[in-house]
Parts: sequence; structure tokens; C-alpha cells
Amino acid sequence: MGGLMRQQPLLNSLPLAELHGARLNHLLGALPEVDFNLMARHLEPITLRLGESIYEPGSPLQYAIFPTTSIVSMHYVTESGASAETASVGKESMVGLAIFLGGDTTASSARVLLAGGAVRLPAIQLQQLFEGVGSLRALLLRQAMSLIAQISQVAVCNRHHLIEQQFCRWLLCILDRSPSHDLAMTQELVSHTLGVRRESVTEVAIRLQQAGLIRYRRGHIAVLDRDGLERRACECYAVVKREQGWLGRSR
Repeated sequence: MGGLMRQQPLLNSLPLAELHGARLNHLLGALPEVDFNLMARHLEPITLRLGESIYEPGSPLQYAIFPTTSIVSMHYVTESGASAETASVGKESMVGLAIFLGGDTTASSARVLLAGGAVRLPAIQLQQLFEGVGSLRALLLRQAMSLIAQISQVAVCNRHHLIEQQFCRWLLCILDRSPSHDLAMTQELVSHTLGVRRESVTEVAIRLQQAGLIRYRRGHIAVLDRDGLERRACECYAVVKREQGWLGRSR
């Protein structure tokens, strides 16, 4: 697929004046000012569009992506073409952790789950900064541990919990990173993310709508009762939420 980020049509560069928004990403926001300034000259603001491919299995990792208002979903795709989400990354983290863990490609794919803003950093610059900037290295290594924990929890959830519980857990994790309760989500994207049939997604969405928890219409899910969703979600949501929130607790 030619790289972690394809220049066209995936990206629309934003004016450099908007670079200050990079610190909406919690990793970048947690850096001391002097260390962030070392990175800033190499950062490029971008926009990510719903459903766009960030990278595919085996493609070279040319950029690290730091979401600010977007969410990226990482999938494993089987030989038959079936897929399921292994983890998701929003403003709390970075896409492309393999860059500093010794890999230049990845076995997974990544697609934009929630459209929005991000900043990207060339892989070579991240590798150099990882070696030379202690604060960045510590944050990235802790984030790698958090991502591994999330992947493990999602694997358990997909194996042992009902589709409705998985759907509620997944939806709540998105809501935690989104500025809005009205989410642009296609049925196809949801089914691919959860690794279930579209019909199963429809059945669950209808039940939750009838219970007054969400409003579901083509291409959109509006959350009406967050507490109700939390009651129907499995315990995996609390575990994943703790891992996603580690950075905020450490500052």
C-alpha cells in the first residue's frame, strides 16, 4: 500500500498555524515544553477521513500518527478477508509503535474509525527522538505496555462476551475520546471492527434503541443514555478505560 500514510487521497494538510493543536494529543501534551519544541519542527498537521486506510499488513511504516480528534482502529485480517479490531488509538496514544520497537512493517492494518485531526511525524525522526529524548522514550514505552494490555483484553472480550456487551464496550471507548455523542459510523465499519455479521450489528442496535440508550440511523449512532450503556457493557470496558486513562493520571 506504499506506506503508513498515503499522500493522496488520504491526507489534507492543515495550515502550520494550527500546529498548536498537536498538544491535544495526550502524549505530546505531556512532554516538557523544551522536548515538544524539538519535535514541533518535524510535525505535520493532517486530517483523517472516516474509513480511510492508514496502513496495510507488510507496508513500510513511514510515519507515526498522533491523533488529536480522530480515532484509528487496528485490525487483523485473515486470508479469507475477515477482520476484527485488536485495539483502537485516539488522542491518548500514537499509531505506529512498531517504529521504535524495532520493526519497519506491521502484521495488522489500520483504518480511521472516527474522522478528525492528527499530526504525523516521519519515522526516522521518531527513532532519533526516541533515542535522544528521555521524556518521550518513557512515555512511548509506557504507552506500548498500555496497548498490549488493551489488545489482550479485547481478545478475551471477543472470545467470552456477548455481542451486545462487546458493542457497548466498544461504543463507550469511542465516546471517551470523542467530543460529540453523535458519531458517524457506517454499519459496514462497525461489523468489520467487531468481526461480526451486519445483521448482528443491526439486531443489537435495534435493541439498544428500543431501550432508549441510543438513536441509530444509517451512518450515525447518537448516544442518549451513557449510564445505561455502561450497565450493559462487560467488565472489559472498565479495564480498557483504565489503560486509556493512564497518562492523565500520571501528569
